[in-house]
Parts: sequence; C-alpha cells; structure tokens
Amino acid sequence: MVDKYVRDARSLIATQEPSDVSAAVALLDAALALSPRLEVALELKARSLLFLRRFREVADMLQDYIPGYKMSTDDDDSSSLGSSSADRSASHLLSRERAKLLAPLRERSDGGRSLRCFSVSDLKRKFLASLSKSCEKEGRWRYLVLGQACCHLGLMEDAMVLLQTGRRLASAAFRRESVCWSDDSFTFSTARSSVSAATSSTPPPPPTPPPSESESASHLLTHIKLLLRRRAAALAALDAGIPAEAVRHFSKILDSRRGVPQAFAAACFIGRAAAYRAAGRLADAITDCNRALALDTTSIPALRARADLLESVRALPDCLRDLDHLKLLYDSILRDRKLPGPPWRPHNDVRYRDIPASHRALTARIQQLRTRVAAGEGSNVDYYALIGVRRGCTRSELERAHLLLSLKHKPDKAAGFIDRLEFADDYRDLDEVKDQAKMSASILYRMLQKGYASIMAAVMDEEAAEKQRAKEAAAAAAAAAAAAAAIQAAAATTVVSGSEKVKAEMGSGSKECGVGVEAAPPVSAFQGVFCRDMAVVGSLLSQVGFNRAIPVKYEALSC
Repeated sequence: MVDKYVRDARSLIATQEPSDVSAAVALLDAALALSPRLEVALELKARSLLFLRRFREVADMLQDYIPGYKMSTDDDDSSSLGSSSADRSASHLLSRERAKLLAPLRERSDGGRSLRCFSVSDLKRKFLASLSKSCEKEGRWRYLVLGQACCHLGLMEDAMVLLQTGRRLASAAFRRESVCWSDDSFTFSTARSSVSAATSSTPPPPPTPPPSESESASHLLTHIKLLLRRRAAALAALDAGIPAEAVRHFSKILDSRRGVPQAFAAACFIGRAAAYRAAGRLADAITDCNRALALDTTSIPALRARADLLESVRALPDCLRDLDHLKLLYDSILRDRKLPGPPWRPHNDVRYRDIPASHRALTARIQQLRTRVAAGEGSNVDYYALIGVRRGCTRSELERAHLLLSLKHKPDKAAGFIDRLEFADDYRDLDEVKDQAKMSASILYRMLQKGYASIMAAVMDEEAAEKQRAKEAAAAAAAAAAAAAAIQAAAATTVVSGSEKVKAEMGSGSKECGVGVEAAPPVSAFQGVFCRDMAVVGSLLSQVGFNRAIPVKYEALSC
C-alpha cells in the first residue's frame, strides 16, 4: 500500500498542476501514516508543499533542522515561569553571547582537570557539523527545501545557513563521485557534441533548459546575502547616528524589484521607522509602523514603536488604543505561557521571561496616560512635530511640507507597498491586509489635514497681527509727522508776527528822529537802521523783551 501511494503521488506530481499536487500530498500523508520514517515519502511531501508555497507546513515538518530553532529550544525551556533566576540569567547570557560558558571538567594526561570555554557560535558550528556527518543517512534534500522555505518565511539567517550547508554537501558528494569516474565520462559529451556539430551544418538551437535545483539555490543564496548586507549597513548607520543613510539602505530593501518576504519586510519597516524618528520625520515613521502592523497584527515591536510615536506628538487617545492592544497581547502570552506564532518563529526583540515585568510597566503607563487624558491633554496634539515644521513658520514652508506629506500618505496609495512584497499561499487574505493599511493611512491622513488647518489658522492670525502692527506703526509715524509739521508752522507764524511788530516800532522811532525808512518786504530778520538815539533802541528792547533773541540786520547809514 505504501509503494502504491508513492507511485500514484509521483504520477500526480509529474503533471505540475496544483490540484494534482494537492492530491499527491494527501496520498503521501496516507503513506506516512503507515510508514512515518519513509525517506522517499518525506522528500516528496516536502517538495510538494514547497511547490504549493505552503512554507509554514514545510517549516513545521522540518523544524528540528532549523538552526535558529535548535539554538532557541534551551532558551525557551529556561524561560518558563517555574525556572529559577539563575537559569534565566544563564540563558540570557547564552542568547547574547556576552559571556563564556564552561564545559564539564575533563581529565588531563597528568591527572588534573582542565576547563574549556566556548561561545554560542561554537555550538552552532558543532551543530551544523553534526548535521553534515549525518547527511548521507538523512539526505541532502532537507537543507535545500527547508532553506527555500525559511527564505520565503523571512528567516534569512537560517535560510543562508541551510542553503550553504546543502551546497557544501552537494559539492562534497560530487567530489566523491568524480573520483570513481574515468576520463571518458568527462570527454564523451564534448566529443559527441563536436561530432554532431561537424555532421550537421546548421543545427537547430537547443532549448534553454530550466535551472537546476543547485543553481536556483545559489541564486537564492546570493539574494539572501545581499539583503542581509543591506540590513546590516542600515543598522550600522542608525547606530552611528546617520539616520538618512539608514533610511536609504532600508528603502533599497523594501523597494527592490525582486520580492521581499513579508516577515522580513515587516522587520525592515520597523527599522526604517526608527530611522525616520531619529531624523525627525514622525509622519513617515508612523506610516512604516502602520505597514508593519498591516503585515503582522501581533507585532509587539511595531505596536511599541507606534505608541511611542503617538505619545511624542501628544496624540494620547490613539496612543492609549495601541497600548490597550499591546496589553491584550501580553495577557494572551501569559495565559498561553508562550509567545504568539509557531515555535520556530524568531522573536528577536521579545522574550518570554521579560513579559511579566513589561506587563506591569505597561499597566502603570496606561493608568498615567488615562489621567492625563482626563485632565484635558488629549486634544493638545503637537501638529508642528507631526508635520515637521518649526513654530512660527511661514505660509510657504507650511504649504510645501503639507503638499509633500499629502502626496506621500494618500489613503489611495497606502496599499501600493503590498505589490512589492512576497506572500505565501497560506498567508491570510491579502484584501484584509490592504483594508488594514488603508484604514491606518486614513487615520493618519485626517490627522495631517487637521494639523494643517490648525497651523494655517495660527499662521493667518500671525499675518493679520503683523499687518495690524504695521498699520499702527504707519499711523503713528503719520501722526508724528503731522505734529512736527504743526509745530514748525506755529513757530514760523510766531516769528513773522514778531518781525512785523518790530518793524512798526522801528518805523515810528525813525519818524521821530526825522529819518525816513522805506517799507521792506517781510523777512525773518529785522532790517533796521543805525541810529545814535539810544532812547529809541531802549524803547524797542523794552517792548520786545530781554529774554528773547531778536535777529537784526544792521546797515550803517550816515546821519
């Protein structure tokens, strides 16, 4: 029966039709129920699941061969609630490679005991070496199939290790087989091709054969190394305080023409959000957190990052919503006593042993934020920080920043990034992902529009106040000019009247002296005559006053 199931499954798989391959998987399940250790059935099932893009089932089937899962099993066992503090601290140091661990004592030749130190990287190399030793018994197909599945699931480091191991084992097997080959087996194909070329003058071009499994694995390995190098460069730039460079490297990964797995893309979105926040572009950072949460609704790092961003712009109600969601996740983790997702899923930023302390801190933070909202701080959003303009900005600066953000964060374009990613067939409905992305983008877009209206109102009030101040300054200047002109006119009138009076007195005095004086045009200075009669001069001075200067132009006349 097992042989019959395997033969029927092979014939169905040869058709390359998804429905037939699914039927072949059912037959292989029946064969494995009768013979669970049958290597042929295991290989056919794994390859069929890989063809159907059911990568999660491949990882569940071969999870014991994932290096990251093997290295985290001890850490998961020691992170339970019943473990002691010493075990938890030891596993914490083991996971971060910050301490050297001591192996059991071994006897020396002189009868003493020696201690040998090793790190986690040594453990990983030994584990891969043990896998390589047992490759002949278990088959090399596991590394290639599982490596491709891990790549599509976003486990890039594990995929690189598995594909490199599979390629190394394939090369070693080829070298072992080539020792037994004769020279004719290497030259026969070349000689036959030369003879056929000589006999036929115009041979038809041979069809391009499909790439072999090893070639496909090599190309995939090259792509994985490129993605990991770019992510390492982005993280290094972020640690060095160069957020613009980090954004550039993360954008190269996310905007690549070749599809990026959705799990790896979600982690890159979170990293780019941190770079945007360091650069002061809070709206772009919130957008990347929205995209990461659309891809993975249970992403604890994305929820943390978005809650911190919303609190930094004082959008306290939205921040409370994210923190309540995060608290529900913590409650479910503590209830189920495990992190969400399959056991082989990596949780680099979240550890089970840290959940109780994080839960207590989160509860206190939620209570504090609710107190602030009750005090009336919920509507006091810092729109200047959200849009990225300075306080007291001009109308042109605000309009430019708003135009760029509106074009970039339109809700209609919110789901465009999904087309550049790679999803497995067993992933949740893509329409749900797009709806989630559009809804989050709509909330941010409305917040940006409200912020633009609020800041524009403040700018218009400032412009109106500036115009009013300019008008008042102009009116004050005009009043001052008018007052100065009036003072000058009054002074000129007083001088003219005084000159006329002096002229009249001088005319009467000259008549008394018998001297005739011709009428002179009114000028600012008194134009008199020189007279030796001191009584006339004294009378003039007594009438005018001694404390007032009299401009007089004297001309000598002969009497």
